[in-house]
Amino acid sequence: MTNWFILLTSYFVVWWTVLFAVLPFGVERNINPERGHDPGAPKNVNIKRKFMITSIVAAVVWLILYYLARKGALDAMIEWIGRDP
Repeated sequence: MTNWFILLTSYFVVWWTVLFAVLPFGVERNINPERGHDPGAPKNVNIKRKFMITSIVAAVVWLILYYLARKGALDAMIEWIGRDP
């Protein structure tokens, strides 16, 4: 049986990686920011939508990695990467 803590932490790492890939999508800068606001700040962050997209994409990526790990494909890839040229 696989350790649930390892599964949870691996999903957490995948989720954060996907979040940083998703954050820039759909960002529009405010052309005329109010006084005291950062001109590079987005108009509308849509963070809830980005969290939902991140969760779905991370789940798919994590399931693919889990499947490959269970089949031993990741072990073969690590061996192939670590071999001498």
